[in-house]
Amino acid sequence: MMMNGSSRVVRATTTSRASLRSAQATSRRAPARTELRPRKGTGHAFLLGSPVVGAPAPRRGLPGGSSATRSVARMVFERFTERAIKAVMAAQNEARAMGRPEVTTDELLLGLIVEDSAARTAKNRSGGFVNTGITIHRAREVVKTLRGSGNLGKGLADIPFSLSAKEIFDLALEKSKEMGHNFVAPEHITVALVSAENSTINVVIRKLSVEPETVVSESIKQLNGQTASEGWKKPVTQGSGGQGQQQQKSVLEEFCRDLCEEARDGYLDPVIGRDKEILRVMQILARRRKNNPILLGEPGVGKTAIAEGLAQCIVNDVGVLGEELPEFLKDKKIMSLDVGLLMAGAKERGELENRVTKLLQEITESRKIILLVDEVHTLVGAGSVGRGGGGGGGLDISNLMKPALARGDLQCIGATTLDEHRKYIERDAALERRFQPVTVDEPTEEDAYEIIKGLQERYERYHQCIFTNEAIQAAVTLASRYIADRYLPDKAIDLIDEAGSRSRIASFDKRRAQDDDKAEENDALWEQYQQVTEAKDACIKGQTFEEAALLQQRETELKTLMMDSGNEENDGFLSVVDRDAIEEIITQWTGVPLRQLQDADKSRMLELKDSLAQRVIGQKEAVEAIAKAMQRASVGLKNPNRPIATMLFSGPTGVGKTELAKSLAFESFGSKDSMIRLDMSEYMEKHTVAKLVGSPPGYVGYGEGGKLTEAVRRKPYSLILLDEVEKAHPDVFNILLQVIEDGILTDSQGRTVSFKNCILILTSNLGSNVIAKGGTKLGFALPTESAEETQYNQIRGLVLEELRAYFKPELLNRLDEVVVFRLLEQKEIAQIADLLLDETAGRMAEKGIGFEVTRSMMDKLVTEGFDRMYGARPLRRTIMSLIEDYLADALMKNELQEGDIARMDVDENGDVCVTRCIPGEVCIAEEEPEIAYAYEIVDDETANV
Repeated sequence: MMMNGSSRVVRATTTSRASLRSAQATSRRAPARTELRPRKGTGHAFLLGSPVVGAPAPRRGLPGGSSATRSVARMVFERFTERAIKAVMAAQNEARAMGRPEVTTDELLLGLIVEDSAARTAKNRSGGFVNTGITIHRAREVVKTLRGSGNLGKGLADIPFSLSAKEIFDLALEKSKEMGHNFVAPEHITVALVSAENSTINVVIRKLSVEPETVVSESIKQLNGQTASEGWKKPVTQGSGGQGQQQQKSVLEEFCRDLCEEARDGYLDPVIGRDKEILRVMQILARRRKNNPILLGEPGVGKTAIAEGLAQCIVNDVGVLGEELPEFLKDKKIMSLDVGLLMAGAKERGELENRVTKLLQEITESRKIILLVDEVHTLVGAGSVGRGGGGGGGLDISNLMKPALARGDLQCIGATTLDEHRKYIERDAALERRFQPVTVDEPTEEDAYEIIKGLQERYERYHQCIFTNEAIQAAVTLASRYIADRYLPDKAIDLIDEAGSRSRIASFDKRRAQDDDKAEENDALWEQYQQVTEAKDACIKGQTFEEAALLQQRETELKTLMMDSGNEENDGFLSVVDRDAIEEIITQWTGVPLRQLQDADKSRMLELKDSLAQRVIGQKEAVEAIAKAMQRASVGLKNPNRPIATMLFSGPTGVGKTELAKSLAFESFGSKDSMIRLDMSEYMEKHTVAKLVGSPPGYVGYGEGGKLTEAVRRKPYSLILLDEVEKAHPDVFNILLQVIEDGILTDSQGRTVSFKNCILILTSNLGSNVIAKGGTKLGFALPTESAEETQYNQIRGLVLEELRAYFKPELLNRLDEVVVFRLLEQKEIAQIADLLLDETAGRMAEKGIGFEVTRSMMDKLVTEGFDRMYGARPLRRTIMSLIEDYLADALMKNELQEGDIARMDVDENGDVCVTRCIPGEVCIAEEEPEIAYAYEIVDDETANV
């Protein structure tokens, strides 16, 4: 391809000298028009001055024309980025639309604005125009007003560039070289356009109420930030066959994030309470050799935040305690490496190694880069081409970095968890000794509170709400108590974030319900608050602290005003996140009904004794012991590091031990499904004990978790019933010691499970013989209550002796209460019969049939269902045989229809009979019997009469 400022460019079909001379001769005969058009078959290669689409580029020189013209052609062909090409093409379209015969600097300005707006829309970025408020519509109006318009270029397919436009291209190339860039972006053209001598374009810019210097500064800022990362093409080099090669993007900019740049732009959150760790990192970085700190801590404690805090210190040029920044850290940059991005797309053998080598080379040559590798353990085995990944000895990324780490050419900050460090880093002793550990502990609740207070303003801006101090304190304390498998401050910050998100969504509905005037008033108030906050931040950065103090006072006033307007009485728009909102989020996460516990806790706990007594008959002492223990826990007098309550229920079978546990689960947790029940007869063998916490490595079931630990991890607020615990292997009791004393248990995978929000109940049949013998000897029909108490205390003492003989004293001594259950009497069996008949009546009600039991039938049930040794279970079997079997037979014969009442009675021969009764009519019977139990259907509902 050939081009000349005063000659026409012709299509070159060969690179021979004869064709080049012919093209030169042709170029001297006629003037040329310069047009930028895409070359066929390429995405971004364009030719300047070709009237023919699809003309191939010459492999060697550019014949004909002046050197300046050849410079322009070479620049356009080789150096323009994709956005720059789009901007120049947009300029041609603007010239064509305005009827101009050529593209001047005016159309070039419009093309740059068009591309700037398109880039902002597509990629949420902008250059030198959009940030200044210049719009394409306003710019077109100003250009038409100053220059006018025509119709000469509207019919032209090719719009040439004016001499002034080509001079701008030359100047843009010079500006690019001055900045050390190997590409020409729209921002380079913008700087050249504004700073050119005798530039008339500045008149247009000033008409747009913007100073040219502002446009230049915004463009340079964009070049320093994002433009270089979009990629460019290296000049075509002459080699064998004329094949050109493309230079890849800077490896650092392609695979790393500049934390210092993000800190400078205000994208990083402030780092609070980590001065000691940041100072330790500085000390390690100042070493001559092995100056590579590695941050070790649990997930969520703030390891990455420490590196971000160091970046903020570098940007602000101050030390941790406000002193001057150490000299060796000045002009340093912290680049965060994305290991996944580094490995992505590396398909060919050696491609990943080439990337890593170039990365290390750039860092070594710069001498100003500190590399941050989050999750540094992922380097071990990453891209291994030897004996497999996972540290198997292959040539992975970590092995490529070892020499640079040892020499001190590469300064690297690593971050990983303690488990991953032990699993991957410690296995490679050569890699481990190149890093100096910095332990990052979980912050205390006080420190976590201060951390969230420091972040409060940012979350308030984002969610457009106000967080009260009570909400922040609740986020810390409740997260520590109810979210045991995560760490501060991460879990508390997540609570604040989600509470703000929930509040923001709710505020949308509130705003829709407001009238327009109120909504505009509220929006103006919020906008004023944001402006004051931003101005305060600017004053702090500028160290004008007196003005910042005044603005902070105004900010507090506005916040108070918005909080007052945020209550329901004033129909306020601004949501206020308080403790209740945090509790609701905790309930969503864990299932712990905090609001229910808080709102009705006292009244419900005061009524707990009566509620349990209605469900569990004849166990007054057991119910009182349970109620007192739960009341202590509800008012916060229990040890926060232990379960809510730990009890042992001892007594004969069928007296209500399991039923009391179910009733307690219903009263305390709102559902019987909140009970985790384990039959300890399944853990009689020694090897079955591991099933509670998970199988050890190498055994079947490893990695699946334990039955007990996994159940509690999924339902941390529940009642745990270990039924018939005396049948379990003695090793089970050793596991229970840790649960009862410390409220935690570690599973086979090293995860700590919290039992601090659980109720632990153990049931046992030990002492049944003692209770039976004691009951026979002393009697249960004594006339005075004191005699009953004396009898119960004697039995309880005998049972405790038997329990001490079987269980280890360290287990019994850790229990909150040992509850001994009584034997049931016949009068209590009658009350239990009512409860069991409720179940049968409920099933009949589902069929639309009522249910009644006569007095004679009830006496028959109690007489035949009473067995002192076996408790209430024989009564259940009696009801099944005397009630349910007869009802089933009547239903099968269609003797009972929907709307009827089934009456269970005993005839004169003592046999059970089912009588059909129709509501409102007299039943078919000689005389109306006494009804002991009745369940009627009223408006499709059952009612116990």
